[in-house]
Amino acid sequence: MEFQIIWFILWGVLWAVYFMLDGFDFGVGMLHGFIGKNEAEKSLAIKTIGPVWDGNEVWLITAGGATFAAFPTTYALMFSYLYSALLIILFALILRGVAIEFRGKGESAVWKKVWDLAIFGGSFIPSLLFGVAFGNIFKGLPMDAQEYHGTLFTLLNPYGLLTGIFFVLLFLVHGSLWLSIKTKGDVKTRSEQLAGKMWYVLAIVAVCFLIYTSFATDLYNNFIIMPLWFIIPILAVTSLLSIKIFAGKKWFVAAFYSSCILIVMVTFTGIVGLYPNLIPSNIDAQYSLTIFNSSSSPYTLKIMTIVAMIFVPIVIAYQIWIYRIFRHKLSTSDIVKDTENY
Repeated sequence: MEFQIIWFILWGVLWAVYFMLDGFDFGVGMLHGFIGKNEAEKSLAIKTIGPVWDGNEVWLITAGGATFAAFPTTYALMFSYLYSALLIILFALILRGVAIEFRGKGESAVWKKVWDLAIFGGSFIPSLLFGVAFGNIFKGLPMDAQEYHGTLFTLLNPYGLLTGIFFVLLFLVHGSLWLSIKTKGDVKTRSEQLAGKMWYVLAIVAVCFLIYTSFATDLYNNFIIMPLWFIIPILAVTSLLSIKIFAGKKWFVAAFYSSCILIVMVTFTGIVGLYPNLIPSNIDAQYSLTIFNSSSSPYTLKIMTIVAMIFVPIVIAYQIWIYRIFRHKLSTSDIVKDTENY
């Protein structure tokens, strides 16, 4: 039981870190065509994520791998029940990666425009569908002992779509704050202004999400049983307010870190609310997939824990080093017209 709980926590950490890191990549991908008013500015926006976006996606692979190894039954049924949505996400992520790499390989306006659209779509679609997928997991899937009684379109219910919109706005604000601390000049100014405007929309949607969650899901039950856990959503709300306060004072580094905390706390609010479920059934709780009825053997979990203790710190150290290497701010004067440009 101890290892199952450990891996449930680690599973949540992996998803939280992924959304925190790839979230600003998604945000920049959605915003670069609007923030950038010319080719140099668009290239500048993409260049801010060029050295780190693929490393950030490692956490998605790790989260998927952890699900497969620690909770194989959940992995199998999740990729069966949510197959269409997850496949669309996969294709969108592939498209985004290809677009980021190929955008700078041609000089024509049409070439740039096509890949700009691909970067936007490859950022917006995963942002929306990750939210839709997790919203439906929070809500519970219509599944029983026989099968999953739903389709791709049943996932597009009001609560799932609201969660998807919430994710998109989280990443848009996150991405605009990233641009505000990584760029100089007009791109920085526009990013700061956009972050301030989008914050109000995010705050409104966040309130709607919290209220709707109390009606559409059972996520709050664990918090009511153990009130101490309310510290997590309280930290999420505090972080959301801190973004506005710090941005108002032009402390955009602090605002960006507050956005990081917000995404992590939002993710953990969902994770704590799910426990011990991984995928709850909204037909009958006995058909829910939990950390206890879908986990690997204790021995497997023990070995995986040892492996994780060795390699996860290495990955973290590597990413800290990469972010330190590329910590300097960029301006349009740094954009060099060669085949290595983004």
